[in-house]
Amino acid sequence: MELAQETQESTRQHRSAILRAYIRNNRLTAAGLTLALLSVLILLGQSLAQIAAGEAAPGLRNALLGGLAGFATTTLGALPALALSRIPQKLEDSLLGVAAGMMLAASAFSLLLPGLAAGAEITGSKGLGAGIVVLGMALGVLLMLGLDRFTPHEHDSTGPCGPAPDRCGRVWLFVFAIALHNLPEGMAIGVSFAQNDLSVGLPLTTAIALQDIPEGLAVALALRSAGFGTLKSVCIAAASGLLEPLGSLLGVGLSSGLAFAYPAGLGLAAGAMLFVVSHEVIPETHRNGHQTPATLGLMLGFERGPRRIQIVRVMRLRCIGTIRGLSGGTGSRRLG
Repeated sequence: MELAQETQESTRQHRSAILRAYIRNNRLTAAGLTLALLSVLILLGQSLAQIAAGEAAPGLRNALLGGLAGFATTTLGALPALALSRIPQKLEDSLLGVAAGMMLAASAFSLLLPGLAAGAEITGSKGLGAGIVVLGMALGVLLMLGLDRFTPHEHDSTGPCGPAPDRCGRVWLFVFAIALHNLPEGMAIGVSFAQNDLSVGLPLTTAIALQDIPEGLAVALALRSAGFGTLKSVCIAAASGLLEPLGSLLGVGLSSGLAFAYPAGLGLAAGAMLFVVSHEVIPETHRNGHQTPATLGLMLGFERGPRRIQIVRVMRLRCIGTIRGLSGGTGSRRLG
């Protein structure tokens, strides 16, 4: 018994020593992560205080439904891996390129532009409003950079990353890698619904849910090619989608308190998503020599993203017009 306790204590001390050495070698990243986490905790704390006082965020329910939609489409995308052992690498890279393009479009048209408009309206100055959004973007990048650097994880093509990855099981390394990818998507959904504005939240959720389909398939097939069983690969890929409803609750909590928290939250979500696209998705599509089809897929996804966003907005306006005609104009206030 004493030997086991001594072994556990020695293991904890060894891990602490590795982490301290890792922090010393990455001091700037550690400082950025600390700043980003403190900012997130402050924003989240004041939002939770409002919820505890009975002032629940108006878009909480819609944010949760949006996150669940992302989980559902991730699961849908992972299911074909039950029958497919693999798909042509060029096709996989092209599909990931399309997903990257849609994420870029969602970041630009459903996060940054509404954030700039909200910031200008809140502050009365376009420059100051843009500054709030840029500050949020910087926090999002610092958050994801720090999490990527200090979370043990593994990619199929680059191998283990982070401090002491050999101390974690290989399954958990892949789970952490997927978590770093899906969390900002869920946060983006939550932030977009923070003010219960369907014209912002619904198009963004649609774009993220659609790009989750090829993403879920790519994750499941990557796990299979890494040596995991068929059912385990599909289950892990599907379960990774659960981070989207969790992230959506975090996002709506971050952005529903102080007035400036909404544009800052939109900027934070955009920065986090842009970091993931640039740091993870695009390099992944270029590692196998298929840069051209992957880039064409990205352009297609970026071009289709605004179209889908506009279609969703037009459909929403038509629904509001129909309800207004049926109810004499009383229903539009609830939907606006």
